[in-house]
Amino acid sequence: MSALGAAVVTGAGRGLGKEIARLLVNRGYAVLVTDVDETTARESADEIGAAGWRVVDVRDEAQVLAARDAAMSRNGRIDVWVNNAGVLLTGPAWEQTAEQRRLMVEVNALGAMNGTLAAIGAMRTVGAGGSGHIVNIVSLAGLTAVPGEAVYAASKHAAIGFSLSTLADLRLAGVDGIDISCVCPDGIWTPMLHDKLDDPQSALSFSGKLLQPEEVVAAVSRVLDRPRPVTALPRWRGWQVRFGDTFPRVALRLTPMIVEQGRRAQKKFLTRGVPGASRVRGSDT
Repeated sequence: MSALGAAVVTGAGRGLGKEIARLLVNRGYAVLVTDVDETTARESADEIGAAGWRVVDVRDEAQVLAARDAAMSRNGRIDVWVNNAGVLLTGPAWEQTAEQRRLMVEVNALGAMNGTLAAIGAMRTVGAGGSGHIVNIVSLAGLTAVPGEAVYAASKHAAIGFSLSTLADLRLAGVDGIDISCVCPDGIWTPMLHDKLDDPQSALSFSGKLLQPEEVVAAVSRVLDRPRPVTALPRWRGWQVRFGDTFPRVALRLTPMIVEQGRRAQKKFLTRGVPGASRVRGSDT
């Protein structure tokens, strides 16, 4: 039994989720890897030395609660829960089907809600006021407007609004031992973004600093040591998007220039490749 208790990571079959799960294993947690895909969940757990794995569709509250109970049965408590599972489909909202819109909202928003509430249910059983840390991997899209990703941005806005409001409710209820931290990275070089290299609708994701997964993992590590309600990554992009939200008319006028910058980056990456791309892709298999 781990002295630190259990940790659960959703969407941990590959990419960023797997690397966050690896971080928690290295920190000494008994990690339960969850993913909607059985093969990647099992292989990821085996590779990183996790305590176990489980197939979980985060849209299904019953599956999320079953994963929570499985993690608690091993260690008696859950210290860390990371909601990482996410889906990105691009294009103007009016060009997307109802099924596509529902998928993003349910995975990105409802999935984060299901995980957060499952974790709180477990963490409030520890001690008088509860104890634990919930880390929600959101996105800069949760802080600002993102052309070409309207529904995705809406789902991420919902995730961060829910997280911060729930944190406030915990404090009002006198629960000081449970933290909720939202990590909001810019575009990350993972398979999800790799598949968007030739998609002009996702240009804004390439307009800033394309992050490597280890940079986001390092940010998660810092948040685990020092909880923060919102962490934008990189920090300067957080300042940029907040400026845009403060002055939306200015941001709208600048948007075509920023989108064009992203499209130039896409073309460059398609022809020259992205530093570290082969290493990142290899870690997802």
